[in-house]
Amino acid sequence: MSVLKYPLLFEPIRVGNALFRNRLFTSPTGYQDLTAEGHLTPEAMAYYERKAIGGAAAVTVGECVVDGKYGRQTGNPSRHIGLDDPTAVNSLARLADAVRRHGAVASVELQHAGMYSNKAVSAKDFPVYGPVEAEIINEMWGGTEVRRVIPMDEEMIAYTIDKFADAAVLAKRCGYGMVTVHGGHGWLLSQFVSPVLNTRTDRWGGSIENRCRLLVAIADAIHKKCGAGFPVEMRISGSECWSGGYDIDYGIEIAKQLDGHVDIIHVSAGSHEVGEVFTVTHPSMFLEDGVNVKYAAEIKKHIKQSKVATVGALADPALMEEILASGRADIVEVARGIIAEPDLPNKAREGRDGEIKKCMRCLSCFSKLLAEGQFYCAINPKVGRDLEYKHELPPVQKKKVVVIGGGVAGMQAALTAAEQGHAVTLFEAKDRLGGTLRCEEKVPFKAKLEEYLDFQERAVKASAIDLRLGTTATPEAVEALGADVIISALGARAVKPNIPGIEGKNVVAAEEVFLNPELAGEKVVILGAGLVGVELGIYLSMLGRKVEIVEMLPGISDGGNALHTIALNVEINKYGIGLHFNTRAKKIDEKGVTGEGPDGEARYEADTVIYAVGQAARAEEASAFHDRAPQFWQVGDCLTPKNIMESTATAYTVARDIGRY
Repeated sequence: MSVLKYPLLFEPIRVGNALFRNRLFTSPTGYQDLTAEGHLTPEAMAYYERKAIGGAAAVTVGECVVDGKYGRQTGNPSRHIGLDDPTAVNSLARLADAVRRHGAVASVELQHAGMYSNKAVSAKDFPVYGPVEAEIINEMWGGTEVRRVIPMDEEMIAYTIDKFADAAVLAKRCGYGMVTVHGGHGWLLSQFVSPVLNTRTDRWGGSIENRCRLLVAIADAIHKKCGAGFPVEMRISGSECWSGGYDIDYGIEIAKQLDGHVDIIHVSAGSHEVGEVFTVTHPSMFLEDGVNVKYAAEIKKHIKQSKVATVGALADPALMEEILASGRADIVEVARGIIAEPDLPNKAREGRDGEIKKCMRCLSCFSKLLAEGQFYCAINPKVGRDLEYKHELPPVQKKKVVVIGGGVAGMQAALTAAEQGHAVTLFEAKDRLGGTLRCEEKVPFKAKLEEYLDFQERAVKASAIDLRLGTTATPEAVEALGADVIISALGARAVKPNIPGIEGKNVVAAEEVFLNPELAGEKVVILGAGLVGVELGIYLSMLGRKVEIVEMLPGISDGGNALHTIALNVEINKYGIGLHFNTRAKKIDEKGVTGEGPDGEARYEADTVIYAVGQAARAEEASAFHDRAPQFWQVGDCLTPKNIMESTATAYTVARDIGRY
């Protein structure tokens, strides 16, 4: 039975391969107090991290430009993060880590200003591209110079699509779990969809399908380069909300073109080039709460595959719950409401509505951003000064904490929570702590890992933690304990690939062979060249087996540990392990594997075939506990299977936050 006041708002949602802990996302806000090169400062990182601490499911870094040459709004690198700048990687990755460690999904907004690019650069000296030829004076932003817009040709359009896709690749490499493509508010993509601006007669203009072709092509290109399961959110204006723009009926047609190509259609409103519409896009105090929800609601009636998000004048969790309950949107996004009250999600989840500072919509925050490059809030004196307060941790309010799962993440979470003074109960279904990694205890080069697991197990047993080994946690049992906080750390399970013959008697999972190497015959084929498959191949080679590894990708999937790959290659060469990249296993039989590689069909003889093609998060099982306590967290592989470093960092950070915010 749910203990939550707002069960729909705090129901986890899966988008692509990502699991979001609730339906409350932070919409993009662009922090502009950056370095001269456009890199994130410690102050900017603290600003975004604070949103993750407050319980939002997704934290989006705003105004990241995909094309530093032609797509930057101001021409000043210090105002926007350049996603085509390789020197920006370090600060972007550090911010992604900070957001993830607090349990949120990190996202970046992909932006291109199009015909409004490089306003600070003389039009005489720099070309500006848009959907069609035009002459403009950007009066709203204080411009006086007439600028000639050059229509994008096929080559420039292809180049721009690649810039969006490559920016998403960089974001993913830095640890971001989603990208938000800005297709609204008057920027490049909304210039292409505009029936007023886009008067092209080629395949990029004319019909609604043609005008939306660029948006669809960008979404498809990102999925192609980042994987079909990598979430792509696209923000659009459901209506441009002025007489010279399009209305909601046209906004519906745009959304229908995007349906199934993007994972989330983020419905905003307005256009930044029309002064009076700014306070529609960013609703003023003169407009009612949730004023722009109506646009998302109309669009959602016509969408069959993508999720629909709404945004605008949202700070009341009761209204957010009603929006979800009435089916007007699948996700609610909040900008100023979380600037005013970063802990809005956590307080709403715990039913502490009376403690939520409600945004007054006075627009002080955006005014300060434009004037000084950073957000300050009339009612939240800490925002914009987040770094000053980051290290002043509030005193701990003691909680009753239940941790489910005694693997790497579960042990760390339980130990950290206990160190903070909380009363902790740890459930582990097996009779031993350590989780899935215990299967590698016989492997000689994993001796230090085994020592670490033993160390953590001894620490748990020596602490005041109520350890319940051999006990499977159920939602009912956990609820009966009266937990204030539940941390779900159920881990992941091996993916069994869908290949003809996978159920054969000679086919076995990698985990089973680590535990019982005698299951492997003299000749072995391993499917998958991730760390599990390659390390198992080395172990079996040390035991005298002849090993071949078949991998669909062009190289070893090292999980971001490039230096370990060097060590792996030394061992691969030492033992003569066969590596077959860009090769797909088509069929398994009692004598081996038939594959399809760069040179056509190939045959790999084997006594035993072992699959090591990845892990699937036990996310749904973990989420079953989400409404049995006022606070709920998922850590480790049950959220996203990664590595020990990610698991311990997230578990430590989440447990440290308990009772403080």
